[in-house]
Amino acid sequence: MTSATAFQSHPINHLDFRKEPLFMKYGADAWCSLILSAYNMKSQQEMPGKPGIFVTFDGTHGAHFDQLLVELQQICDQEGIPFLSDSTSYYLKSEAELRAEMAPYLTDNRAFGYKAVDVRPSQYFQHNARESLKKSALEFETKKGIYVVYGPGASMLADRDPDLRFYADYSRENQQRRHAQHMGSFGLGMSHDKVETYKNCLFLEWPVWETYRRDWLAYYAQHEDKKAFYMDLNHPDEPVWLPVAALKEVLHKTGRQPFRVKPFFAPGIWGGQYLKELCGLPEEWPNCAWSFEPIAPENTLLLRVQDVTLEIPFTLLMEASPHDILGQRNVELFGDYFPIRFDYLDTMQGGQLSLQVHPLQEYAESQFNEHMTQQESYYIMRNTPGAKVYLGLKEGITGGQLLEAVENAHLHEQPLELSSYVNEYESQTGDLYLIPPGTVHCSGKDNLVLEISSTTWWFTFKIYDYLRLDGDGRPRPMNPDHARRNINDAMNTSAVEHGLIARPTLISTQGQNSLELLGQRDDLLFQVSRLSLHDTWNADTHGEFIMYNLVEGERVRLVPAADEDAAVEWGYGESYIVPACVGEYRLENLSGSPCTLIAARVNPEWSHPLLPPSWTSGEENFHALR
Repeated sequence: MTSATAFQSHPINHLDFRKEPLFMKYGADAWCSLILSAYNMKSQQEMPGKPGIFVTFDGTHGAHFDQLLVELQQICDQEGIPFLSDSTSYYLKSEAELRAEMAPYLTDNRAFGYKAVDVRPSQYFQHNARESLKKSALEFETKKGIYVVYGPGASMLADRDPDLRFYADYSRENQQRRHAQHMGSFGLGMSHDKVETYKNCLFLEWPVWETYRRDWLAYYAQHEDKKAFYMDLNHPDEPVWLPVAALKEVLHKTGRQPFRVKPFFAPGIWGGQYLKELCGLPEEWPNCAWSFEPIAPENTLLLRVQDVTLEIPFTLLMEASPHDILGQRNVELFGDYFPIRFDYLDTMQGGQLSLQVHPLQEYAESQFNEHMTQQESYYIMRNTPGAKVYLGLKEGITGGQLLEAVENAHLHEQPLELSSYVNEYESQTGDLYLIPPGTVHCSGKDNLVLEISSTTWWFTFKIYDYLRLDGDGRPRPMNPDHARRNINDAMNTSAVEHGLIARPTLISTQGQNSLELLGQRDDLLFQVSRLSLHDTWNADTHGEFIMYNLVEGERVRLVPAADEDAAVEWGYGESYIVPACVGEYRLENLSGSPCTLIAARVNPEWSHPLLPPSWTSGEENFHALR
């Protein structure tokens, strides 16, 4: 087993901006100094009718705005400068009013809503919010001080152009840590149900406010004269920021070289112990169930720029450089949405996953306004003897019969014998199981599964969960009604054994190295292949991205032919994305023994566009909001 210290849970992507003037800034003191400098400069100019300065401190819900503002106020108090901060949360509609208006998106279901792609950020606020904020600003202006409006929507609510503008970003990962401390979704009050809170974010908050962030950045990237800055506030003690125009250049450079996202780990009721040890996770964690690397909407990237580390959402990179990363064909199919994910499901010394099924494409669109359903595959990366995978209905069993048996198990509190209804297979390291939507499936205990699938993950309809309670002591939400309308009875024993259990096919060889096709189907948007690497393998992206994960061996290197300085190395269990624009490259085995890599890319036969709903251009959009 690879030692726990070898796995990089905080991988750094290095970018060369040594020839550029310094644009990266960091530290609370430096941020306060920037604002004070702007204040002093304006005071010295003694501009009539424009006393003091006005700052908008926009950003993501959950970001620790207050921590920086307290420090700024302390400095202002010491310098005798009048200071006032005004939160956008003061101008929100009431929780009851918001819940009533957003009920079509929040729904009364604990786990599933309807994606709010047509809700505008302005709908969160009282109808007179801008007028009220303007009145507050006018009352303060006579004091000739520093006035800051902060929180989500600050730029939108401002009635005039500020002297300085900031967007403080905060990762979904950190938001979910605060959700665990009962922070609810924006405007919806405190929460004591993690499932419902995540649902509220996934279907309402994130579609609305992450689109607002995109439009904010697009607008100010085109208006360099407006002194707008993007801030990474994931570490409030050490904020990092840079001009929006510089961020655009950073993102473009990132999208033109191989990169790795920061993995996102999470414990779960069925989680195992292998990832916890491999990845050096906190000792107090009971287990680790999932590791996402990548799942585009959830992950961030750590970028090392001018000796400063900047953390940004993966979605920002995709919005900035979709053609460089995906390639033209994939942009036509998926827009700026990264369509494939890698994640781990760890049941080593853990428990079984729930028996589940994923929705058919038409169902995901009509019921949830979700443009992409969950297509999956399980690659068995390691296991212990006797470990099982459950896949497809047994011959002669229907989805209705399975659901009836589950209902009786719950009614009589008697465990269900899964193998009576679902095909049971002993898993082996190196096996690949393909799981189209509508296929009943789950992993048994004692597997480490590398899941290769389309980029979505919440749309799992749980059928049976062994009468377990979740980590919060509540029953895990079951979804029999959704499952009933999506189980495909044709995905039975015959279908599984003639199309869902991979049969490797040799594609090509180079010396002792060989490339095999493991999995490709018309109803799966991804293709999975496996490279056995003894020394060096020469390849080409052919204008489309490719993803690699090192499933056996210690270390490999990937060297782009056009820019050898952009070479990257990674170890066992880690993943890298090779953008379409990289072109020719070579893979080198740095281990003392043969390596095996799993590669995933968009199925070359896939032609069905799954485009995410989007608004018009960011500049036009943000201008309309204001």
